[in-house]
Amino acid sequence: MDAVALALPLLIALIVVALAFDFLNGLHDAANSIATIVSTRVLRPQTAVAWAAFFNFVAFMVFGSHVAQTVGTGIVSADVVDAHVVFGALMGAIVWNLITWALGIPSSSSHALIGGLVGAGTAKVGIKAIVWGGLAKTSAAIVLSPLTGFCLAIMLFLVVSWLFVRYTPFAVDKAFRSLQLVSASLYSLGHGGNDAQKTMGIITVLLYSQGYLGGEFHVPFWVMFSCYAAMGLGTLVGGWRIVHTMGSRITRLRPFQGFCAETGGAITLFGATWLGIPVSTTHTITGCIIGVGAARSMSAVRWNVANDIVIAWIVTIPASAFIAALFYALAGLLG
Repeated sequence: MDAVALALPLLIALIVVALAFDFLNGLHDAANSIATIVSTRVLRPQTAVAWAAFFNFVAFMVFGSHVAQTVGTGIVSADVVDAHVVFGALMGAIVWNLITWALGIPSSSSHALIGGLVGAGTAKVGIKAIVWGGLAKTSAAIVLSPLTGFCLAIMLFLVVSWLFVRYTPFAVDKAFRSLQLVSASLYSLGHGGNDAQKTMGIITVLLYSQGYLGGEFHVPFWVMFSCYAAMGLGTLVGGWRIVHTMGSRITRLRPFQGFCAETGGAITLFGATWLGIPVSTTHTITGCIIGVGAARSMSAVRWNVANDIVIAWIVTIPASAFIAALFYALAGLLG
C-alpha cells in the first residue's frame, strides 16, 4: 500500500503528460480533419475547428477500445511498461510532434507514439520488449491506410463524376457544399475514434502496471472521457500550418473532391478502428487528397510536397524511438 501511495504523485504527473500529448495530437493531427472543408471554403476556419472538435469528442459514444488494447498490450509487452517507459514514450512522441508542427509537416502523432513505445521499451530490456505481431500490423498500416484511402477516393471521385455528369459545375458545388458537412463529420468522428484511443492505451497500461486495474486490462470510463476531451480541446486550438499544407499545397480541391477525400478517409478509419489497428489519420487523409487530385489529373498533384510528407512518414518511428530512448535514459539517471 505504501508503494502505491508513493507512486501516486508520479502516476498523476504521467497521466497529465499523456493528456498533454493527446492535446497536442488534437492540435497537430486534427487539422487534417478540417483541411479539406477549409480549402473548399465550405466552412470558415474557426467554424470548421469547432465542428471537428465536437465530432472528435463525441466519438467516445460510438467506438469501443480495440485500438487502446493494441497500443496498451500489442506494441511492447505490458510487463515491460513502467513509469520510465511511459515517460520516455510520451516525451519521444511529444518532442517529435513539436518539431514537425513547427516545420508545418503533417507527420503522424500515432506513429510517433508507437515509435516512442518501441524506443523506450527497447532501451529498458532490448528488442525482447517488442510484440512483433502488433508492431508488424501497425507498420503495415503505414502503407495500407494511405493506399486504401487513395483507392477509395479515386473510386468515389469516378462514381460521383459519373452520377453528376449532366449537372452544371455550379449545381454540383452547391450540392456538395452541404454533403461535405456530412463527410467532414464522419471523418472527424473516425479521427477521434482511432487517435484518442492511443493515449487511452498508454494511460491504461500505466494503471495496469501500477496495479490499479485489479489485474485485468480494461479502459476505465474516466480515462476514455478525459482522452477524448483533451483531443477535442487540442482541435479547438488548431494547427493552421498543417491545414495549409494538407488543404492547398498538395492539390486544389472543390467541394465534391473534398467530399470524396473525406468519405474515403472516414471509411478507412472506421474499418481500422473496428479491427483495432492504430492507423495514422494523417497518412489516411493525405492518401485520399492525393487520390482525388490524381483522379482529376496526375499534374494536379504537387508531387514534391507529397514526397516530403512521405519522407516524414518513414522517419517518424525511428526518430521518435531514438528521442524516447534518450528520455528513458534521462529518467533512469534522475531516479
